[in-house]
Amino acid sequence: MKLITFRNESQEQLGVLIDGQVFAMDQLHPDLPNSMNLFLNYWDDYLPIAQVAERAIRSGNRLTGMGKPVESTELMAPVPFPSSCRDGYAFRQHVAAARRNRKVEMIPEFDQYPIFYFTNHHSITGPGSLAFMPDHFEKLDFELEAAIVISRHGRNIRAEEADEYIGGLMIMNDWSARRLQMEEMLLNLGPAKGKDFSTTLGPWLVTLDELERFEIPAKQGHVGKSWNLTMKCRVNGKEVSEGNLGDMDWTFAEIIERASYGVDLYPGDVIGSGTVGTGCFLELNGTGKLNDPQYTEQWIQPNDVVEMEIDQLGLLHNTVLAEETDWSILKRKKTGNA
Repeated sequence: MKLITFRNESQEQLGVLIDGQVFAMDQLHPDLPNSMNLFLNYWDDYLPIAQVAERAIRSGNRLTGMGKPVESTELMAPVPFPSSCRDGYAFRQHVAAARRNRKVEMIPEFDQYPIFYFTNHHSITGPGSLAFMPDHFEKLDFELEAAIVISRHGRNIRAEEADEYIGGLMIMNDWSARRLQMEEMLLNLGPAKGKDFSTTLGPWLVTLDELERFEIPAKQGHVGKSWNLTMKCRVNGKEVSEGNLGDMDWTFAEIIERASYGVDLYPGDVIGSGTVGTGCFLELNGTGKLNDPQYTEQWIQPNDVVEMEIDQLGLLHNTVLAEETDWSILKRKKTGNA
């Protein structure tokens, strides 16, 4: 299934996308909820009902002609109000390239355990226009990722069982203000202000049963599902990044295992994959300058259009706008000793 959240008269509405048509969840069955969070909290009860109703629509037995074209639907993030949001660091190619570009050795700990950081789950955004502050445009970057959402409560979840806790996959853009990020991480804490202003999810959440034919083995020595899904990013119509979700070294199952150690995971928790190789300007600029000292860096500018596309997961479209203000925290930095 492709689960979506859309705006209906300024209210959040849960729906299903079927052959380009959006059906509200309560159209499928009166007992189904109108919000993604409620659906996720009763996943094992609601999903089978929704799947039966979807099959009836596809067979032409129900609701013929009652869908709304997705092009005329105002989409929100599929999980608009996650209970938390973690982001992983799962692609070795990206980590190795970024370290090579900084002329440092690959860190051996990458291959020993998966890591993640918490980002601001109150700054989740969906498709459409986004307005950022002046300091965000100091080396504003995209990050091409996929994300999962947890659909069952669990604690101390072993990687071998962790895929059973995944509700589905969606595209994730971990927007990054690189100057803010790099300055604050000099203090060995963060990322914080370089990341907390926006994380985009969308356009829909695809359940794992729909992706079974794309499953591939995890990398050698790893456990959990992996998928052969091409990932691309375009800026103003020009392709700037291409990778594959199957290139993840650490699986989502292994990230769940570590995240849940001594900690409860709840339905609605979102976990990102981390950036695919070539999946951000920070890496691309570093590689370009390594090969050519005259290479011109590229960053996201006001009015740029960023499109992320992952096979089977759709296309996530955002237009980046500038807030009408000159307010800057970078200009508030103190000099010398406090």
